[in-house]
Amino acid sequence: MSSRTPIVRLSTHAVENQVPPLEDFDLFATDTPLREAVEREGCGWATDRLHAFGSELGSARTIQLGFDANRNPPELRTFDRFGRRIDEVAYHPAYHELMRLGIESGMPQIAWTEKREGGHVVHVAMTYLFSQIEAGVVCPMTMTYAVVPALREQADVCAAWEKGVLRTSYDPRCIPASEKTGLTFGMAMTEKQGGSDVRANSTRATPLGRGGPGEEYELRGHKWFCSAPMSDAFLTLAQTERGLSCFLVPRWKPDGTRNPFFLQRLKDKLGNRSNASSEVEYDGTWSRMIGDEGRGVRTILEMVHHTRNDTVAAPAAFMRQALVQAMHHAHHRSAFGKRLIEQPLMRNVLADLAIESEAAIVLSLRIARGFDESSRNDEARAFTRIATAAAKYWLNKRAPGHVVEALECLGGAGYVEESPLPRLYREAPLNGIWEGSGNVICLDVLRAMAREPGAIELFLAELSLAGGANRGFDEARRALERELREPADLEARARRLTERMAICLQASLLLRHAPSAVADAFCDSRLGEAGGRQYGTLSPSVDTRAILERAWAE
Repeated sequence: MSSRTPIVRLSTHAVENQVPPLEDFDLFATDTPLREAVEREGCGWATDRLHAFGSELGSARTIQLGFDANRNPPELRTFDRFGRRIDEVAYHPAYHELMRLGIESGMPQIAWTEKREGGHVVHVAMTYLFSQIEAGVVCPMTMTYAVVPALREQADVCAAWEKGVLRTSYDPRCIPASEKTGLTFGMAMTEKQGGSDVRANSTRATPLGRGGPGEEYELRGHKWFCSAPMSDAFLTLAQTERGLSCFLVPRWKPDGTRNPFFLQRLKDKLGNRSNASSEVEYDGTWSRMIGDEGRGVRTILEMVHHTRNDTVAAPAAFMRQALVQAMHHAHHRSAFGKRLIEQPLMRNVLADLAIESEAAIVLSLRIARGFDESSRNDEARAFTRIATAAAKYWLNKRAPGHVVEALECLGGAGYVEESPLPRLYREAPLNGIWEGSGNVICLDVLRAMAREPGAIELFLAELSLAGGANRGFDEARRALERELREPADLEARARRLTERMAICLQASLLLRHAPSAVADAFCDSRLGEAGGRQYGTLSPSVDTRAILERAWAE
């Protein structure tokens, strides 16, 4: 008689005090500051559209697509199986589904196709919503949005490309642009030896005929960073006899053959994992000049300036989604006999995160309105030029620390990859680097002060609209005016100056448009001495109940 080891059947312990998944919700409906800002900026006509978009983005399916696209990063395929050079990037199906969602919603196009007022505001609202769920795919859509004003610098080239850019059809096939139902654009500016100093570029452009704006050129050189390399065409910079010039480089030549566009490698990035960034070699690469010869930086800056509209929205999006995740967790998780949301110290932290998030979105939408107004108003253009740079600098400095604090609200649950917070954290530094890192942007603020007539007066006039609403704000506004008018050591003071400009502008907007509980807490903690150096150090007198109820309703 043989003996057998008995089978022990174990049942798991009961799972209690766990937070339910945050999914199948409308990102737009649950964001009171955003809804108010959209209405205030004259875009009530887009409310139904934004509700539908917010619901689609907040669905369990779309949230999962974001995770899948990041867990399956793009792959470089230099050759086909027969040994022919193809220089293509293969993406996971989730990436294509997200691209299709964004483009078919009109996110990259609405600023240029909408006949009603506020197209840029709605574009930014959509970018802000989309970036909360998956930011990697936003990069090619941002560049597709931003290329339009640069293309319009060259009417004959624009006529051949703009129609495809403005179609709300996503066509991922690598075929000639003339055969596609919709087009996307990328950009390749920086080189190894220069980085942000693009005037150090060594890529050369040789005319294939008479040369000049709109004419054909052949490029030779190496670009250290090319974003979204499977785009249909790119704006790039190269040297001619008259200096650095801007060129349009398509993936396919007009005769239907592949343009020499050699992808040397994909960048192994900290974040933005779903999106491919590459190094590209030009060797006899066909192109057309955009804008005046020798004025390439000025031409491509039209594209860069519009990408900065989105790099202001992105950190606001990361802060909002980090806050939402922390608030949701705090409403459902208990510790020491009470839900986290009932704990006074946790309420202080969450309220501090909430006012930072609201200040970010109100600033982002105000700047978006400036883009709408800039086409018909020189004063709006001057204000937007300086305010966009200040906002890009400051919001991107605030985003990483904000996401970290929100992550800590979840404890260990926030540190694992099943949570969206690690991805938000990796994404948070990107937009502070993209299209001008911190020092470059602060120097750009100084250039705007010098080159844009009346920019400082316009900026101060915007601040003065909240004059008398808060004593601390009035004192900070007067101190900033003195700093702006002091010419000594401007470059050394550029970061401090830019920071104060952005915070004062946020305070002015909150004092005008947010409840007093939010606005006064922001002013007292960011402009005065009532707050500390970390989140969760608001004065005990702050009405955290009002702030938290406004920020998120479970």
